[in-house]
Amino acid sequence: MKKASKIPITKIQRASKLVKTGAKVGVNYLKYYGDKITKTEEDAREQLNKNNAEDIYDSLKDLKGSPLKVAQMLSMEKSILPRAYVEKFSLAQFSVPPLSEALVLKTFKKSFGKFPSEIYDKFDVKAYNAASIGQVHKAEKDGKQLAVKIQYPGVSDSIKSDLAMLKPFVIRMFNMKGKTSDEYFFEVQDKLLEETDYVLEVQQSQEIVDSCSHIPNLAFPTYYPELSSKQIITMDWMKGVHLSEFTAVNTDQEKANAIGQALWDFYMFQIHNLKKVHADPHPGNFLVSKKGELIALDFGCMKTIPLDFYNPYFILARKETLSDRKLFEEKMFELEILRKEDSKEEFDFFNAMFHEMLSIFTQPFHEEVFDFSDPVFFGKISEFGERYSKNVELRSYDASRGSKHFIYMNRTFFGLYNLMFDLKAQDIKINNFMNL
Repeated sequence: MKKASKIPITKIQRASKLVKTGAKVGVNYLKYYGDKITKTEEDAREQLNKNNAEDIYDSLKDLKGSPLKVAQMLSMEKSILPRAYVEKFSLAQFSVPPLSEALVLKTFKKSFGKFPSEIYDKFDVKAYNAASIGQVHKAEKDGKQLAVKIQYPGVSDSIKSDLAMLKPFVIRMFNMKGKTSDEYFFEVQDKLLEETDYVLEVQQSQEIVDSCSHIPNLAFPTYYPELSSKQIITMDWMKGVHLSEFTAVNTDQEKANAIGQALWDFYMFQIHNLKKVHADPHPGNFLVSKKGELIALDFGCMKTIPLDFYNPYFILARKETLSDRKLFEEKMFELEILRKEDSKEEFDFFNAMFHEMLSIFTQPFHEEVFDFSDPVFFGKISEFGERYSKNVELRSYDASRGSKHFIYMNRTFFGLYNLMFDLKAQDIKINNFMNL
């Protein structure tokens, strides 16, 4: 894989890169209109999506930072984005061109004040893994094998300007309007700024380790604050395979069930006991050890769940709430999904749409034991998403509905469900810890 010897850092450099990408997308649309003459609409649209996904991702992987992080987030929206975008954007999870060796040393020296050779007994200057905000290197010190995460240069400084440039694209994609779109973007911006503060990440990581280490079949690395800084994190090197690699080859159902139970309990304990959650549940953040333990990594993206959101959110998850129309609508207003200024048509549309969605999506919470390998359950989620992604009436309304807290809570559950389905985890005790 080609290495990056430099990254566009200034606002002008980064804006120029995005403008060039926009020009390529424009050319792709011209090709699309030509293709419609000789191909079916479906084939022409599929080729357009493929070309656009490739050109957009190629640009984002060079920029790194927040644009690439947004691509990673979008890749989890399998029921919203066309398949070509999901496949391409998912590469942002753990397959990004790394920094060149010279840039690694320069970045480390600038951030930490010392070269790696002055801190560690051994340090591999070649990256082991590269993602959206930083890359990981192997090191050794005092006989311990370590993982050292180095943040890409300029990432933190460019977040606000990058998101301002990306905003029109995302608004158009998700049909967002009005002040709600600003609230959503500030929520994403604040979280991305937190993710670039590695001192905060080490603190959050240690808190999660201390709180969740009692959960069976779950393991964490030890973090070393004295070997970390605002752009550098040092932790134990954890041996295992990425969760996606494990699920691709695993044939041991008992092992899949044990890992699935650990994953489920990990998230339910955080949400219901800590009222905060690791809101980045993609396969690149989890390993499976030879012993069959789930290893959780990377706690940069932690979402605090305020009680005035938590309570109505999980009351809506109850089966009895879905059958009580008055209570259901009351909670929908509390969560800002329904609005007093809605027309009758809007009220009826979103009331019906969210009732159907929640009736499907909350099914695990209505059971004592759930089978996450059930293709019927996930087929209903996919069918619902695909149907509404093409719904003409939805496109005519302001689709940016609900509290800003939905962004990371929904991301958490969509990601968690996808991981559980990939594991084909069965007989999962829901043990949801809810206390409402």
